[in-house]
Amino acid sequence: MKIAILSDVHENSHNLILALKTIEEKECEQILFLGDFMNNGIAKFFASFKIPTFAVWGNNDGERAMITKTSLTPGSNLTVSDSVYDFVEFEGKKIFITHYPDIARSMAKSGDFDAVFCGHSHEKSEEKIGNCLLVNPGEISAHKTGEATFAIWDTEENKVEFITLENSITLLTKEVEEFRKNIDFVYSHTKRHKK
Repeated sequence: MKIAILSDVHENSHNLILALKTIEEKECEQILFLGDFMNNGIAKFFASFKIPTFAVWGNNDGERAMITKTSLTPGSNLTVSDSVYDFVEFEGKKIFITHYPDIARSMAKSGDFDAVFCGHSHEKSEEKIGNCLLVNPGEISAHKTGEATFAIWDTEENKVEFITLENSITLLTKEVEEFRKNIDFVYSHTKRHKK
C-alpha cells in the first residue's frame, strides 16, 4: 500500500493541488496530513479529494471549528484527529503521526511502531531508529526551504520516496528573507535583554 505523507501547507493551495495530482498519479490509497492547514479552504481540498485523508492538528490551524465542520460534512474524505498526534494502522503496520518532531522521536524510540511521521520543521528527513522509520516529509508551502516536498511511504517495503513538486510556487522572496533577518535580530535582541 502506498500512503502519501504531507505537512505544512500553510495556505499554499497551488502547491497542494500539484501534490494531490501527483498522489493520484502515483496511485496512493491514503493521505496522512501532519498539520498546518491554516484555514478551512485547505481542508476543503482534502475533503473533496477522492483519496481519503487522516489529519492531525499543527500549530498554525486557526479555523479548527470550521475545519472540523468540513471534515464532518457528508461525503467528506477528510478525517481530523482531536489532537496534535494520533495512532493509525494500515495493513498491520502500526503508525504514529504528529506535527511535532520531539514527540515523534520519542515515539520512534519506543519500539512500538513500524513508522513515525512528523512535520513542523519544514525540512525533509528520514532515519531508522531500531526497526522504526522516522520521516518528516518537508513542506508543501515551500515558504521556509523554497522547496515543496512530500513523501510516499510503501507499507510493504517500509521505504519512503520523497517527491519534490515541479512548478511549485513560494513566497520565500528576497524581500521576505531580508525582512525575516530584521525580525530575527529584533526578537533575539529583545529576548536577550529581558531578565
